[in-house]
Amino acid sequence: MILIELRIKEIFQIFPIMQERYHQIAGTLSGGERQMLSIARALMSFPKVLIIDEISMGLMPRLVDDVMEVVYSLKSKGVTVLIAEQNTKEVLDIADEAYVMQNGMIVMSGTSANLKNDPKIKESYLGM
Repeated sequence: MILIELRIKEIFQIFPIMQERYHQIAGTLSGGERQMLSIARALMSFPKVLIIDEISMGLMPRLVDDVMEVVYSLKSKGVTVLIAEQNTKEVLDIADEAYVMQNGMIVMSGTSANLKNDPKIKESYLGM
């Protein structure tokens, strides 16, 4: 079996729904399926770094959890993931480090554990 076929099988293990949708036109996929497809396409090239913008945009809450779980699992495969996201809670649950930006400037940074416990972050971004 050639490398591409093996990689596709690995991607299908990560995103089983993609195997079901293999022959479907991308424009007819749901928002969550499109997000999975875009990540799957990026993973085909064995990236060391994956940059994802607004990973939860347009996704049902159930799919946000599924996609975040996949992103978290990429860490064990040695992939560094950089996420720009407004859905703070979910990203802080999977991140090692986090940066808070306002008006294009980094205003806070630290481990996700420290930021999750920061009173300003709790009030402004986590609704606590």
